[in-house]
Amino acid sequence: MDEMKRDNGPKGPPPWMLSLADLISLLLTFFVMLFAMSKVKIDRWDEVVDSLSQSIKPSPVEESDEPTAQLNIPRVYRKPAMNLDYLSAVIDDAIDDNDVLGDATLSRDADKLVISLPGDILFISGSSDMTDKARQALFVLGGVLRNIGNRIGVQGHTDPRPVSGRGLYASNWELSLARAAAVANELKRSGYTDYINIYGFAASRYDQLPIMADEQARFTMARRVDIVIEPHSGSGIGGS
Repeated sequence: MDEMKRDNGPKGPPPWMLSLADLISLLLTFFVMLFAMSKVKIDRWDEVVDSLSQSIKPSPVEESDEPTAQLNIPRVYRKPAMNLDYLSAVIDDAIDDNDVLGDATLSRDADKLVISLPGDILFISGSSDMTDKARQALFVLGGVLRNIGNRIGVQGHTDPRPVSGRGLYASNWELSLARAAAVANELKRSGYTDYINIYGFAASRYDQLPIMADEQARFTMARRVDIVIEPHSGSGIGGS
């Protein structure tokens, strides 16, 4: 009886593994094709990167210039200064028909506009008490000045003769300063909100007046109150 020959050598993989390998190869090929056909959105990618960067390392907080204290100096709005040539025409129209201001004179002193008000019309003789008509006239003038941003000063003047009698004022210096303060106060009451510098010059500028044949007329001109309007805005120290 012939003996049967047995093959004890290595055998190949089972048939089902071949089918599985083919399936995996096909799936890998399919995913490679899908990736090759896809388009990466650069803008979306940048957004993702920025979002991750902010999460990992937040950007530094910018310092603000806004006030942080509970008490802060408020920002002050100041009206711009008005051109003096234009302002001169406006004031001239405002005072032309007024009984008191009609005797006022407008002049230019260097770069300033000066409104000279006769003291004899504004005040009782030898006093800083103002007449009712003078108050009404200054209220009209103040209505014009309160709309400008120019700096204003008020200067009181007297003639060189000493004060007579036993009045409230020991000298012309005190009288001129009191009259300047009275005019400044009336301008304040009319609505002018900025500071007003007041000065009392007495007769220290009497020699600057023009020479006149009638000395009495020169004395009358000397007894005046000047409202000086400067070409720039701002507030001075020591104002009323």
